[in-house]
Amino acid sequence: MTFPFDTLRRWPDVEAPELVAADAADRLLLDESTGARTALDEGSLVVIGDTYGALTLASAAEGARGIRVHQDPLTGERALAANAERLSVDDDAFSSLPFDADLVRDAEVVLLRLPRSLDELDDVAALIARHASRGVTVFAGGRIKHMTVAMNDVLRRHFDTVDVTHARQKSRVLVARGPKQGHDPEPRRATHDGLVVCAYGGVFAGTSVDIGTRFLLDNLSGRVAGGGTADDPVVDMACGTGVVAATFARQGLHAYASDQSAAAVASARATAAANGVSELVRVERDDLLSLLDDASVSFIALNPPFHVGAAVYEGVAARLFADAARVLRPGGELWTVWNSALLYRPTLERVVGPTRQVARNSKFTVMASVRSASAYDR
Repeated sequence: MTFPFDTLRRWPDVEAPELVAADAADRLLLDESTGARTALDEGSLVVIGDTYGALTLASAAEGARGIRVHQDPLTGERALAANAERLSVDDDAFSSLPFDADLVRDAEVVLLRLPRSLDELDDVAALIARHASRGVTVFAGGRIKHMTVAMNDVLRRHFDTVDVTHARQKSRVLVARGPKQGHDPEPRRATHDGLVVCAYGGVFAGTSVDIGTRFLLDNLSGRVAGGGTADDPVVDMACGTGVVAATFARQGLHAYASDQSAAAVASARATAAANGVSELVRVERDDLLSLLDDASVSFIALNPPFHVGAAVYEGVAARLFADAARVLRPGGELWTVWNSALLYRPTLERVVGPTRQVARNSKFTVMASVRSASAYDR
């Protein structure tokens, strides 16, 4: 049977003609692992980093059951579920799990889409080596343009042998066997002006405070006009490591931090704990701000991403702006920072309300948008 890769969708993630739900690396990973996946016991296959479900659903179509899956972005997890429903995949075929020991415990085969971050790859390899079967085989694949020799070195820290397959359609697979001792990943830590930043592998900016966020915070100082209570927390949207939320909380404000990345959520919680402000910071894994009610908060801070995976796609910010507008009360403010070359102001004016420039330097622009009451009727 030929699996219908072309029918897979990215929804609820952004969709566009140039953005695909499955690629040549997915197909090569499946082909290279065919022999190893044959006649596996139920629950012995683990899939990590499956972008929109191609690896999981193709394996299920070949008879695998009890597949354990972890996708860092919540949109990927929801796309897998939607694609499974569309293809009428049995409920017992797979389950989505957190990134912890139970995900990989006693696994015999792991299919892994190689992350671009070496720290993230180190976390994944360490967890597999610690908890998977001693006979586990890891098939780690990706597009050659995103792969580096350093990835082989990371895998060799945790496995006795790492073999490299032949390239096909600009993709390649690394095959790791012989797990070493391994360990449960812990967040990395760094301190910036008294703020402790914690980061698991793969989170944007790691343990640093990226210059856009720093520029936003510099201009926010003393200018948060509303919110900060338990019933009306200031919101750190797409929070990453939770730097903005923790900064607010250190000032005594209640904060709500949200990100679709599981690693970001874990990092933000660790950052809050490391700064002694966990009681003031609520962190949730969410796509956009769906867990917050309409017109429920007075202030949102946002450093919007402009990448979808490896692709630059400005449309991702528009989704964030629109949901921020939904959640803001009339008169509430959305403060954003972005690369000055991006043209977000017209979108903010349209979907949020009157927008003013707060600050601008050679790289970044900070804007404040006021939620207009009339926008609710648009």
